[in-house]
Amino acid sequence: MEFELSIIKGKVIHELVHQRMEACVQVVRQAYLTHHQQQSVNPSSYFLLFPEKPSSRIIALPAYLGGDFGVSGIKWIASYPENVKQGFPRASAVLVLNSYQTGYPFAFLESSIISAARTAASAVLAAEALQGGRKAARSVGFVGNGLIARYLYDFFVGTGWELGEVHLFDSAPGESDRFAQEVVQADRHQKVETHGELPSLMKACDVIVFATVAGAPHVHDPALLAHAPLVLNVSLRDLAPAVILASQNFVDDVDHCLKANTSVHLTEQQVGGRDFLDGTLGDVLTGAAEVDLSRPRVFSPFGLGVLDLAVGKWIYDRARETGQDVRMNDFFYELTR
Repeated sequence: MEFELSIIKGKVIHELVHQRMEACVQVVRQAYLTHHQQQSVNPSSYFLLFPEKPSSRIIALPAYLGGDFGVSGIKWIASYPENVKQGFPRASAVLVLNSYQTGYPFAFLESSIISAARTAASAVLAAEALQGGRKAARSVGFVGNGLIARYLYDFFVGTGWELGEVHLFDSAPGESDRFAQEVVQADRHQKVETHGELPSLMKACDVIVFATVAGAPHVHDPALLAHAPLVLNVSLRDLAPAVILASQNFVDDVDHCLKANTSVHLTEQQVGGRDFLDGTLGDVLTGAAEVDLSRPRVFSPFGLGVLDLAVGKWIYDRARETGQDVRMNDFFYELTR
């Protein structure tokens, strides 16, 4: 038996993702539905922490995704927030895909782009579902203006969303101006505005995206959501329990999201239960959970390994079809039992 390993570089992955963003969102949708149907194994993430570098960590996300995917694997992603001060992204990652039949790895992919793409696709999918099927917003605000926010903006625009206004806030000086100049396509919007304070952005937007590196809640006032916006709580830890309790709450997976001191985990600790949760995104997609558009809605996605597998397998198939992978037939050597 021949075991061939494909290596897929970041440039190839970037091109394939940006050429077919709507297809990427649909892959993520199918992954959520497969997970919802319990055709997956998604263990808890494993955290490698460093006593002398408390802000940094490397996370292992092993998973198996069945259904039409039939793939297992692991993402190994490093998060070093201090990288941002040196001018490059905090996260770097690789993804290994394993054959479900033999267990042998068959692909090795640069995965910071896959991670950003599946995060953006997940958020855009949730936004449509929690907006009653509409792909439009009067005004959208991005809190934290780094790489993840860039992918979120690109996926909104690339999947046909109509965004009237774009509002930007970042605690780092100059980041919002840079984002406005280098990322936002100003001619697609009625208005692009940067904010010097977070509350003014929140009050101005009906869709609010949190994509920060915050380690603890800094948004405490539920009145900031009195106009019933949709909040994509991508960075997970910005909202205090009081804000969560004043909202309708949806997660990607209950057990995964209620850990590691996320906003919803802190809320569970405070109230001693999970009744404040209104369901998962899978529940919304299948009609098992009802969305109340008159209330603030918060989507908190912890980030499931099965989504990385789904997007990674999709990228692998496209790269093989177009010959953009680097193939190795001699990576495995001792193949005689």
